[in-house]
Amino acid sequence: MIRRILVLAAAVAVVLAVAGSLLIGFVAQQADGAPAASTVKGGVGGPFTLATHTGGTLSDTDLKGTPFAVFFGFTHCPEICPTTLWEMSTALGELGADGDRLKVLFVTVDPERDTAAFLSDYLGVFDPRIVGLIGDDEDLEALRRDYRVFWEKVPLEGGGYTMNHSAAVYLMDAQGDFAGTIAYGETAEARLTKLRALIDG
Repeated sequence: MIRRILVLAAAVAVVLAVAGSLLIGFVAQQADGAPAASTVKGGVGGPFTLATHTGGTLSDTDLKGTPFAVFFGFTHCPEICPTTLWEMSTALGELGADGDRLKVLFVTVDPERDTAAFLSDYLGVFDPRIVGLIGDDEDLEALRRDYRVFWEKVPLEGGGYTMNHSAAVYLMDAQGDFAGTIAYGETAEARLTKLRALIDG
């Protein structure tokens, strides 16, 4: 019985030691200036500066005062990305002049293949107001954390790869704060209602 108690006590001590070291490491990382979680209202969103598909740059500062919808995907996506971009193009058309008060952003999660030239050709079939954005690995990791987005590279049999990724469109208000999402497969009516509410503030 005593031996069992001693073994249990030793196990607890090991767990506490590991937990303590992890906590110390986390605090040290924060003290060294490692990126913290998003502090934007709603806990989603954050600063960024990315290259556009037209050769310029776009930052969150440039978007201050303008609501925006942002979608993360890639040009080799077989269904979700082209469908979502087509639906957002249709919505922009139905919004009429109000559509000019909204920015729609498409951030590639596959910059290895999605060069500015390739992305420009790809977006050419959608509404011209949609802006393609490209970042390096550091940029994308910051966006992944701040927007709480999921993506991963998945090897294909026979070579090559595809990307699994989140399918929602993130809605950000004119102050850059999180205002909700449009889920993949939502009705056109629900999509327009959310976009109009975003534009009207």
